[in-house]
Amino acid sequence: MTQFQFFATCPKSLEGLLFSELGQLGATELRETVAGVYFSGSIETAYRACLWSRLANKILLPLTSFEAASQEDLYDGVRAIRWEDHLKPDGTLLVDFVGTSDTIRNTQFGAVKVKDAIVDCLRDATGERPSVAKQDPDLRINARLSRDKVVVSLDLSGDSLHRRGYRLKQGSAPMKENLAAGILIRAGWPEIAAAGGALLDPMCGSGTILIEAALIAADIAPGLSRVSFGFERWLKHDNAVWQALRDEAHERRRVGLEKELPEIRGYDADVRVIRAAEENIVTAELDHWLRVSRKELAEFKKPTHTELKNGLVLSNPPYGERLGEVESLKMLYAHLGERLRNEFQGWRAGVFTGNPELGKQMGLRADKKYKLFNGTIPSELLMFNIASEAFVQSRIEQDDRFSRDEEKRIAAEERVRETNRQEQAAALSNGAQMLVNRLQKNLKQLEKWARKNDINAYRLYDADMPEYSAAIDVYCGQTQPGKPEQWYANVQEYAAPKSVDEDRAAQRFADIELAVPFALDIPAERISYKQRRRNKGTQQYEKLTELPTGDVFSVQEGAAKLHINMWQYLDTGLFLDHRPVRKMIASMAKDQRFLNLFCYTATASVYAAMGGARYTVSVDMSNTYLNWARKNYALNGLSESKNRLEQADCLKWLEENEQQFDLILLDPPSFSNSKRMEDVLDVQRDHVNMIHNAMRVLAEGGTLIFSNNLRTFKLDAEALSAYTVKDISAKTIDEDFKRNPKIHQCWLITH
Repeated sequence: MTQFQFFATCPKSLEGLLFSELGQLGATELRETVAGVYFSGSIETAYRACLWSRLANKILLPLTSFEAASQEDLYDGVRAIRWEDHLKPDGTLLVDFVGTSDTIRNTQFGAVKVKDAIVDCLRDATGERPSVAKQDPDLRINARLSRDKVVVSLDLSGDSLHRRGYRLKQGSAPMKENLAAGILIRAGWPEIAAAGGALLDPMCGSGTILIEAALIAADIAPGLSRVSFGFERWLKHDNAVWQALRDEAHERRRVGLEKELPEIRGYDADVRVIRAAEENIVTAELDHWLRVSRKELAEFKKPTHTELKNGLVLSNPPYGERLGEVESLKMLYAHLGERLRNEFQGWRAGVFTGNPELGKQMGLRADKKYKLFNGTIPSELLMFNIASEAFVQSRIEQDDRFSRDEEKRIAAEERVRETNRQEQAAALSNGAQMLVNRLQKNLKQLEKWARKNDINAYRLYDADMPEYSAAIDVYCGQTQPGKPEQWYANVQEYAAPKSVDEDRAAQRFADIELAVPFALDIPAERISYKQRRRNKGTQQYEKLTELPTGDVFSVQEGAAKLHINMWQYLDTGLFLDHRPVRKMIASMAKDQRFLNLFCYTATASVYAAMGGARYTVSVDMSNTYLNWARKNYALNGLSESKNRLEQADCLKWLEENEQQFDLILLDPPSFSNSKRMEDVLDVQRDHVNMIHNAMRVLAEGGTLIFSNNLRTFKLDAEALSAYTVKDISAKTIDEDFKRNPKIHQCWLITH
């Protein structure tokens, strides 16, 4: 059989895999180059590559190459080919032209010159001329210009080979099929599938990775479902060879699907892309073997219907291009790492990302990293062995056996620390020592309660001593997955009355700064100090500093993880006094439509979502806090497809909204005159109107939770007599706020 020289193109970075694949398909004399592989073989070899290559974009048959220093040279070089041997005189053609030079300055002009040469050649030879067809041409010609040299090839593929024919629907950022196949091969899927291992994709999108995985596992030719190839109307096409290859591929498909396929499952939080994935799977005729379902990342775990001992978790999570997205995605990757560590020990995992820095948030050490390209975007495939030795931990956690040097270092640090504490104790004033005693007494009382109730953030002190008028909260959090938890303290000094001398007030604040780190044994760099004043306008939304001076971390509260920033804003992102309210919402939210007004960082919505809410809607005027909410969602593996965030004036939004809800949280500020609001908000004056509007959208049988922290607030019971109103304030005050039970008031209101 006649031998030809061919060129196979592929996505940049898959050249080595394509080289091996073509060798397995019978190609010889292979030579790898950027974004492609040269090879030799018969026309059958080229057909086989078109049908079976999982990685190639194009299979090109070069016809000629020549120097083209001018547009005339280009025309003459193409004109010299006997085009009547390749295309019917009345056929259709399409020219793909790549490259430019000093005389051929754009690809469209180059394509026109090539087309003119072909048309003129056929007209002169036959008296007829072909026409151009942008869709489904009889012959597709590829002309590549580089350094004044032109290579003219027949495109045997036609449309790019990555278009298998099954993907009728796609998500917002689809991965090309041949890149998905390359990632699967790099991740070791063919070997895992052969050994009976499973494949799970927790963020499967429109299902490309799943379908490609099934095609590999079932030995199905990726080109088998394509409508056509570029060579089928080529005048030198050998249809007998082609039909024999197709018959062989159909038989291999039949045999592959008769054997027991490995478990391949996909999940996504967005029901729309799940529907797209289902349609694509049906089109690929794999709906008897592949399963997809709508599931939040928070619910991702090994399927329970079958015993899966090992396998591969492989996914292409979003990687974000805007800063706000990236910050939220750090939390998403952290949660993905947590799910892998908790559920999939003994498995392999692969994460393909255009932002490899996000992979560092997972708390896992990659044992392999493959540099790839997603189109023009440099990307990486990070591969993990899910085993304890791959968990990113402190040195102490990694090895329980300390070397003598390590023991000496720790002992030396302890001596320095003790010396520092002695110096701090000596520097304490009488007032500071009194405050130390009070803090340590409170800590002793609350520590056991907090540990028993799995509480890692609570109020330790709230102006217990009038001369030290401050609120002191403690948090135990992690800056990154796998890192040890550390204690932090947030000190909010209440503004002193005008009757207090400024120097005296300053001295008392200095006493607080000395007492807190000493009493709590927390380093100064993990303590934040602020002075609270009545906010005006948008002040409550402004940063205190341009950059954080300390760690941003997350705390665990019940089943939820919540993002804390003690350094940049007046509030930390978590209202500790509402802890019982959040727990109550979680217990009430199952299958409910939840609305969170003045949502702040949407911690209540996180609880509602994790409690099984049908969906949540959270409304706030501050984009800063809504971005924070996105981080909280991502940190818990929750998507925005079921948890919608709305930036709006809550009062106006509530007046205009027609949607019904089963459970509503209305927790307005005491006062706000933000420029973004049409009017000033005064909770005492406006609460009746707010409640009426909220009850208008509360479904029959639903519950409105109304809360505020204005200490002088009086509910207008007479104006709200049309509703059933129950004061539950006492039930929503936890142990750490019993010293100050007026921290907030709370009611349940129903029709």
